[in-house]
Amino acid sequence: MSKQTLSFQAEVAQLLHLVTHSLYSNKEIFLRELISNASDACDKLRFEAINDSGLYENDAELKVKVTFDKDAKTLTITDNGIGMSAQEAIDHLGTIAKSGTKDFVSKLSGDQKADSQLIGQFGVGFYSGFIVADKITVESRRAGMQETEGVRWVSGGSGDFEVETITRAERGTSVILHLREDALDYAQAWKVKGIINKYSDHISLPIQMEKEEWKDGELINPSDEKGGRQPGGMVKTGEWETVNKANAIWARAKKDITQEQYDDFYKQISHDFEAPLAHTHNRVEGSTEYTQLLYIPGKAPMDLYNREKSAGVKLYVKRVFIMDDAEALLPTYLRFVKGVVDSADLPLNVSRELLQESRDVKAIREGCTKRVLGMLEDLAKHDKLPTSDATTEGVSDVLSAEEKAEAEAAAGKYSKFYAEFGAVLKEGLGEDFANKERLSRLLRFASSTTDTVSVSLADYKARMKEGQEAIYYITADNAAAAKNSPQLEVFKKKGIEVLLMTDRVDEWALNYLHDFDGTPLQSVAKGAVDLGKLQDEAEKKAAEEAAEAFKPLLAKLKEALKDKAEDVRVTTRLVDSPACLVVQDDGMSTQLARMLKQAGQQAPEVKPVLEVNAEHALVKKLDGSVHFNDLAQILFDQALLAEGGMPADPAAYVKRVNALLV
Repeated sequence: MSKQTLSFQAEVAQLLHLVTHSLYSNKEIFLRELISNASDACDKLRFEAINDSGLYENDAELKVKVTFDKDAKTLTITDNGIGMSAQEAIDHLGTIAKSGTKDFVSKLSGDQKADSQLIGQFGVGFYSGFIVADKITVESRRAGMQETEGVRWVSGGSGDFEVETITRAERGTSVILHLREDALDYAQAWKVKGIINKYSDHISLPIQMEKEEWKDGELINPSDEKGGRQPGGMVKTGEWETVNKANAIWARAKKDITQEQYDDFYKQISHDFEAPLAHTHNRVEGSTEYTQLLYIPGKAPMDLYNREKSAGVKLYVKRVFIMDDAEALLPTYLRFVKGVVDSADLPLNVSRELLQESRDVKAIREGCTKRVLGMLEDLAKHDKLPTSDATTEGVSDVLSAEEKAEAEAAAGKYSKFYAEFGAVLKEGLGEDFANKERLSRLLRFASSTTDTVSVSLADYKARMKEGQEAIYYITADNAAAAKNSPQLEVFKKKGIEVLLMTDRVDEWALNYLHDFDGTPLQSVAKGAVDLGKLQDEAEKKAAEEAAEAFKPLLAKLKEALKDKAEDVRVTTRLVDSPACLVVQDDGMSTQLARMLKQAGQQAPEVKPVLEVNAEHALVKKLDGSVHFNDLAQILFDQALLAEGGMPADPAAYVKRVNALLV
């Protein structure tokens, strides 16, 4: 057989079904697509009219009109754009996936192409109308052609179409959707307006609908005013109103947008009544081009700690709305961020699955993450009011009235943010290794010397005592338990600051943060306390001697508590308390084990180490006591209670205490 070149054959009906039912995830998208096409038609006229103003035909006000007829069960999208000739209707509407816009753009010069705001270039948007319609009628006349040269195109979406010449006075195109029975709600004003506001609010042309007003029904009995009326309803007034804002705020220059407009847009997309704490608006150019308008809210939503909650970023492609909740554009720990990303590179039919795999999306994600962290760093930098610093000449820097007002407006914003979102931000330590260092600088904690959650790791390190070799911290269920923990006693005695970590995520997050600027983080509840250079030789020697003398008693305690404690040892960390519980350096803390069990997760059985204060009266009373075993059990249970736990048998604990009190 000789070599041949053949064309692919397609079953048109099946192809149309695939396009209309599989390409789009949401059926209301059809209106977005048809309005985008109408907008393109107007933009094409604008470009062609640069060289031939007669194409406007005494109607230079470009617009899109959306009308509906409940009785006829139709929805019509009309534009006064370039329109189509009969041949163009056959070429563009009769060929699936052929884009008139794309063909038009290919013919533009470099400068014209750069100025173009045309939207749809994929070529299948028109057929999305079959999602809700069982028949589509298109009536059109190209600008500059005679009224008698109009064209009507009709198809039921089954693989064939009809074309006939008509007389059409106005230029442009009307797309008439004959709605199916299950899509008649699209012939209601409130439904159509809602879709336009959601998907096409940014279209630069006015999108108009006929105004409606309420009209009472006719009297049942014309001669009897009190006899009741027929049901009333909304009636059209004949006046037209613009239902979109006709401008994408993120597509405008920053200098043309006021702070109030930024805040209003945030409230619109977030349904928040309060203004955001900060925003960033940038156009990124290079290998990946996109515009970002991102906001930091001032208040956390109710479902903030649900990691499956929807993200707050909307994705657009060339000003065409694609999807809400584009979680692929930001990491999960930044799920509180609201805003818009408008890409110039992604395809218009991009899906959530494609987003996960796209290199462009990865670049956008990295860029957005850096911008958000940059915003947070700026908020943190200006969280406190600046103080006047004296110069070498003794002259103090004085802030201008404007600078002072800006400083006062920014002060406290990061503290407000951290109170709402601090715990979520910590999730990033385990999720975003590339930005772990930046995140660690944004963390804030209370400490043994500061009640407010305001101490950064940099602040702590700056005021570390001479000879201190670690950043000390303690995790606990709440601030009171942390601050009053017996494990802090020696640190308080030595005047060493300890960070108090009370968020449930802390224990998990610190598995990924082992040091800060080269200084290791050390839990005061793990391992044997080692104050290094902060403990003098006399203290070390006294501790060793106490441990040696206490060996026989330690052996008895180990035997009495063998089912509860991994080990029993003399400690130097206690000053006023008789005992405390710690775990080994590489062990799971008792707090984390409790949290896992509360969450229904399997956690390994944790046997803590009991550390006793050999100098305490209760510990000394153990030696030679006839109630040794009971006292040993009480000692362990009290240490467990002090660190927020609960005895395995509370009733037995109470019984032992009562027996010794009698």
